[in-house]
Amino acid sequence: MAQPVLDDISSSPVQSVVSPLTDAEALRLRADFPVLRQQVHGKPLVYLDNAATTQKPQVVIDRITNYYAHENGTVRRGVYKLSEQSTRDFDATRVKVAKMLNAASPSEIIFTRGTTEAINLVAATYGRTFIQAGDEILISGMEHHANLVPWQQLCLEKGATLQVVPITDAGELDMAELDRLLTSKVKFVAIGHVSNALGTVNPIKTIIEKAHALNIPVLVDGAQSAPHMAVDLQALDCDFFAFSGHKLYGPTGVGVLYGKMKHLEAMPPYQFGGDMIHSVSFEKTTFAKPPAKFEAGTPAIAEVIALGTAVDYLTAIGLDRIGAYENELLAYATARMLEIPEVRLIGTAPEKAGILSFVLQGAHPHDIGTILDREGIALRAGHHCAQPIMQRFGLPATARASFSFYNTRDDIDALVQAVKVVVKLFN
Repeated sequence: MAQPVLDDISSSPVQSVVSPLTDAEALRLRADFPVLRQQVHGKPLVYLDNAATTQKPQVVIDRITNYYAHENGTVRRGVYKLSEQSTRDFDATRVKVAKMLNAASPSEIIFTRGTTEAINLVAATYGRTFIQAGDEILISGMEHHANLVPWQQLCLEKGATLQVVPITDAGELDMAELDRLLTSKVKFVAIGHVSNALGTVNPIKTIIEKAHALNIPVLVDGAQSAPHMAVDLQALDCDFFAFSGHKLYGPTGVGVLYGKMKHLEAMPPYQFGGDMIHSVSFEKTTFAKPPAKFEAGTPAIAEVIALGTAVDYLTAIGLDRIGAYENELLAYATARMLEIPEVRLIGTAPEKAGILSFVLQGAHPHDIGTILDREGIALRAGHHCAQPIMQRFGLPATARASFSFYNTRDDIDALVQAVKVVVKLFN
């Protein structure tokens, strides 16, 4: 796909077109991803583990190669051409991410190693500063471990209490219980936008409004939403938002934390070292303003720059069009999988993103994953770093197919046919 030049995307921070991608467009986009051209065990690769990590378009791969081949220079450290060019490109990604998310300012965008580090940063800085003994932190029963364990450990450290909003049999939040638990004792809410194990899209704006009515800040784990739908942070009004580059068709080892400036200014640094300081002496150190205050040391320069290329790529397509197409794939996959009597879907909320978790009568999910791999199909089998969800449904694991805009109905047909192979083997 030929990429348009996106020198100025400020006119529309989120795309306004709502028509989904067509099947023909999806096929053309698929050609941008070299890894998808290969065969696995003699079968065409069908990649359905996009909730874990997405594949990379050639433009992102080329951007990393070009950086190291022609531009490598540390950022904000040198006055020579390579350093100045790297700094311009690095800073340009911050602007692109801010525009994609409709943040109020690029200065509210902090580069991290991923969603996990972003959440840990908030827990270690905001949490340790403002959470006290007797306070409560509210999360949900469908959180990824990365949005559970940091708050659990903070509560143990501070003498606070972790409250958990339960989930229904359909995999939705019990909003009546959320209302009951959301009291003045709660000093922080951390909630996933989209469940990585169930696909449930939570009513995040409603939750934020309820929390803000009690002056409670809210962190949104956007790892599964940012790559698959248009996100408007100013409309959501969340206090923090985190996502990972490698789920957004960009490199591994880079992610983003958004924070409202009033919070970033009040939080202490996360790490100490170069580039996050204003002045240093043996007697005293003063710190730089956000975002530099939270970006100690030499960053992942090539990865950040390539993340900017991934943002350009997705913006050119339109994240709302991507989401609409993936919803069509989910509906098709749901209907096809329900044709198999032995299949039980886990997570049947009306509002879902492109994630389909299932179990199969008589077969362990790991067996499903192994057999499907022999058919050329890559999906995830396990607890998906969400063990409490498995406990909620009384399961050791599920098989999970997760979709991208480069998937097609043919991919889903191949999945269904392979599942039928598993049924035949185990029944």
